[in-house]
Amino acid sequence: MEEAIHSEPFVSVLTPVYNGEKYLEECIQSVLSQTYSHWEYVLVDNQSSDNSLQIMEKYAANDKRIRVHNNEAFLPQMKNLNHAFHQISPESKYCKVVHADDWLFPDCITRMVKVMEEHPSVGIVSAYRLDDRKVGLDGLPYPSNFNTGMEIARRYLMCGTSYFGSPSSILLRSDLIRKREKVYEESLLATDTPACIDFLQESDFGFVHQVLTFTRRHEESMSNMQAKENHAFLRARLYCLLTYGPHFLSDDELKKSLNIEMKKYYIILARDLFRNQSLTEFRKQRDKLWQLGIEFKTGRFFKNLIRESVLQASKAVGIRLRRAS
Repeated sequence: MEEAIHSEPFVSVLTPVYNGEKYLEECIQSVLSQTYSHWEYVLVDNQSSDNSLQIMEKYAANDKRIRVHNNEAFLPQMKNLNHAFHQISPESKYCKVVHADDWLFPDCITRMVKVMEEHPSVGIVSAYRLDDRKVGLDGLPYPSNFNTGMEIARRYLMCGTSYFGSPSSILLRSDLIRKREKVYEESLLATDTPACIDFLQESDFGFVHQVLTFTRRHEESMSNMQAKENHAFLRARLYCLLTYGPHFLSDDELKKSLNIEMKKYYIILARDLFRNQSLTEFRKQRDKLWQLGIEFKTGRFFKNLIRESVLQASKAVGIRLRRAS
């Protein structure tokens, strides 16, 4: 048995944790239930104030493959995720992230590693995932275990089509992690997709046509809520286009894609200002564009603000007429 274990590539499984006690044991148990055997499990606690650390230490005491890293001080979300990547073993060939409120199906690591081993140029492997109650990340034709990095990156940059899901959905090649001081851009939320596009500059993409991971949607997921409220996903897409578009797209393709995303951004800015009437929030969202190096075009914004005011006025008249009838 020992000989069979060490014939497998070594995998670092990684779970960053902050106050995750509600679902943490389910997450850990899913790793312990993997059919794959040659792994370590690194649990990184970001100064949790609940019982997360005690849960981790309990499992680590009973399984030598599990080790706990307790941060000396609390770190902001993206900085903590980058810090967690530095805790994986230098001996690992692959890294499997699973967030504390998610879990893995038993064959997850086995199936993903198989694709990596069959296609050495692959740097990311994804698969179908159970996204709360729905199966997602579909769209690639079967079997398509191997896809060029160029093809997958272009699909995202031009059409917004992503097969990456969340960090829990993918397996990464560890050497690509180790050569980067930071995997995620810390100035933005929702930069796991840009990190994948970055990897695809020098690697290809694998996919398993089987549901291998579970992503939980719940109110306690503050990072996801903050990202949506702050339009972080749209800004991350703009960041991707500006940073990686020149590598994967022609000048005309990049210009067209940026124009589409900026149109969305101005609509959102106008809608938020009209609804919330908060200049402070508006200035914050406007400044985010400047941080990306994008010029704020006042005329384009006011055009959308006028359109939004007319739209809202028409809706109000319609409501009054329906009530009167």
